[in-house]
Amino acid sequence: QVQLVESGGGLVQPGGSLSLSCAASGFIFQNYAMGWYRQAPGRAREWVATVTSGGTTDYAASVRGRFTISRDNAKNTVYLQTKSLKPEDTAVYYCSRRNYGRQDYWGQGTQVTVSS
Repeated sequence: QVQLVESGGGLVQPGGSLSLSCAASGFIFQNYAMGWYRQAPGRAREWVATVTSGGTTDYAASVRGRFTISRDNAKNTVYLQTKSLKPEDTAVYYCSRRNYGRQDYWGQGTQVTVSS
């Protein structure tokens, strides 16, 4: 069965950085676009970044220039490198698989807290 397992979250001071990982299994990883989303308390889940099967990336305006999404098909893993973190980046971060234009599987999420 499809599984997505995020890791790497934690508490970081403003201006700091974190590297998130999402290990995928149960499907042919290299064939699918993968995305990162986040959900802050009391807010709807929002898209953060996408990497296609061919490696093309796209970012939400709020994170462009600060976050980098990448993938390693040999390790079935998608990454989200974050830097210059702000308190408003505090959220649970989820990875997901894109299938025919929609996200069809989600991980359990990893908490990122940006606070001094």
